[in-house]
Amino acid sequence: MDHFALKNGILHAEDVPLPSIADAVGTPVYVYSRATLERHAKVFREALEPLGTGDKKPLIAFAVKSNPNLAVLKVLQRQGFGADVVSGGELTRALAAGMAPEDIVFSGVGKTRAELELGLDKNIGQFNIESTEEGRELAEIAAARGIEACAVLRVNPDVDAKTHEKISTGKAENKFGVPLMRAREVFAELAELDGLNLRGIAIHIGSQLLDLEPLETAFAKVGELVADLRKAGHSITHVDLGGGLGVPYKAGENPPSPADYGAMVAAATKGWDVRLTFEPGRVIAGNAGVLLTRVVRVKRGGNGPPFVIVDAAMNDLARPALYGAWHDFEAVEPTGERMTANIVGPICETGDTFAKDRDCDSVASGELAVFRTAGAYGATMASSYNSRGFVAEVMVDGDQFAVVADRIAASAIMDAERVPDFLT
Repeated sequence: MDHFALKNGILHAEDVPLPSIADAVGTPVYVYSRATLERHAKVFREALEPLGTGDKKPLIAFAVKSNPNLAVLKVLQRQGFGADVVSGGELTRALAAGMAPEDIVFSGVGKTRAELELGLDKNIGQFNIESTEEGRELAEIAAARGIEACAVLRVNPDVDAKTHEKISTGKAENKFGVPLMRAREVFAELAELDGLNLRGIAIHIGSQLLDLEPLETAFAKVGELVADLRKAGHSITHVDLGGGLGVPYKAGENPPSPADYGAMVAAATKGWDVRLTFEPGRVIAGNAGVLLTRVVRVKRGGNGPPFVIVDAAMNDLARPALYGAWHDFEAVEPTGERMTANIVGPICETGDTFAKDRDCDSVASGELAVFRTAGAYGATMASSYNSRGFVAEVMVDGDQFAVVADRIAASAIMDAERVPDFLT
C-alpha cells in the first residue's frame, strides 16, 4: 500500500495534489510520502518482532544505498531503524540523520583503509568483512589503537536469487563474500587475530527477490555453518541475513509479504540463539516515492507507436536503462483514454527509453505524469549526463510538502570545474 491516489481526478501524494508540487518546484522531481515510509517500516518491524527480545531483538538496518536522502533516513531513524552502509559517505549520512553508531553495519566489498578507520572512529556496531585481506587490515588498524572491532564474516553461499543478474550477489561468480567452502578456514584464521571480535556470519544473496525459496536455501546453509563453527569452538552470537525482499513494480508481481518473510525466517533460524540483523531497502522505500515528470511533446513514430517524450531522463532514473526495469507510467490527471506509446527521455542515447509499446494513460504535451515505485534506487543513482542538472527531491507530510534535496543546476556543476593555466 502507498499514499499516492486519485482525488477528484487528480493524483495526490497524501493530501497534496502533484500539480502543486510541479508548479512550486518544477519537473522532474522525486516525491516521497512520509506516511508510506512509516507504514512500511512499521509493517516490516512488526513482522520480525517474534524473532527475539532484549539483547536478541533484531536489528533492522535500512540499506542506505537504496535511498540516502537525509529526510528519508530521519523518518526511518524515528521508526527505530539503524543503517546498512557501503561507503564512508553513507556512514556520515546515517550519523547525520541521528542513527545510533551501534546500529550501523558497514558492508561492501571494497572498504578502503580510510573507511575502516572512519568506522572505528565513529565506533560503529559492526563491520561485515568480505575477505581475508579486509579482515587482516581491520584487525591491524584496531589492534594498533588497542581496541577490538566487532565484525562478522560475509559468506557467499552460491545460491541463485532468481533476480536480475546485475543485482544478484550470492552466486559463486559474484564478487561478494567469502566462498562457503572456505568460510570455516577463513573464520578460524580471522578469529585468532588481535583487534578483531569476530562474532558471527553475514549473508546477502541479491535484490528484488520475488520468491522465498532462494532465501530459505541460503539460510539453511548458514545454519549448518553456524553449527560447524560452534563445534569448532567459536562463539557465534550474531547473524546478518541481509535484505533483498522485492516489491511489485507491475501488475501480476506478487512478492512475499514481510509477514510471510518473518514466518520463514522464524522457521529457518529456530534454535540458532543469535541476534539477527536485517538490511531492508527497496521494500521500505520503493513504493514510497514517484518521479513526477512533464510531457515535452508527443512525436509521431515511424510504423510503430508514437514517442511520448518527457522531461525526466535516464540520468534521473537509471533503472530502465541499466536493467530494463519496469516502472508504471500514469497521468496525473487521467481522462480515462488509453494509448500505446514508447516513453522516452530527452538524452542523446537510444538507451534513454523508459518503456516500449506501453499501454498507458493517454497524455499530451505539457501534461504531468509519474513513474511509480521510484523511491528506491532512483535519485541516488542520478547523474549529470548530457550536462543536465541533478533532480530535486520533495517529501510530503499530510497536506504539506518540503524540498528535501535542491535541484542542482548544470551551471553549478560546471562551477566546480577548472580550465588549467596551460590551456589558457
